[in-house]
Amino acid sequence: MKKTKILIIEDDKFLIKLYSDKLRREGFEVVEAISSEEGLNKVLMEKPDLVLLDLVLPRKSGFEILSEIKLNPKTKNIPVVILTNLGQESDIKRGLDLGAAAYLVKTDFSINQLPELIKEHLVGRKRKRK
Repeated sequence: MKKTKILIIEDDKFLIKLYSDKLRREGFEVVEAISSEEGLNKVLMEKPDLVLLDLVLPRKSGFEILSEIKLNPKTKNIPVVILTNLGQESDIKRGLDLGAAAYLVKTDFSINQLPELIKEHLVGRKRKRK
């Protein structure tokens, strides 16, 4: 059986390791990217089932990455969950308007919720495809 593939685009090496370890223990295949360019390349090459995206990244913001993912016909249906420190209402609205499946503020979120949240968004995606 094919494992669910999650791409994490996060420039904080501690957090990327924390998220990756948690998701691998839960049975997910995890691909990591620590820059916006690497993240965009891996979205195209790896075709993940879901992307966890930080917004504060060097060079391109997560908003730009989200926009590019959603504008590309090959990647537009991949759910993107924003996981960031930016918690202003305007940022949340912008992320959701650009097509994010969910917007989570790191300080309001427990890593233990991550596997369940991912499963929720993947189930929703499968229903939409039918």
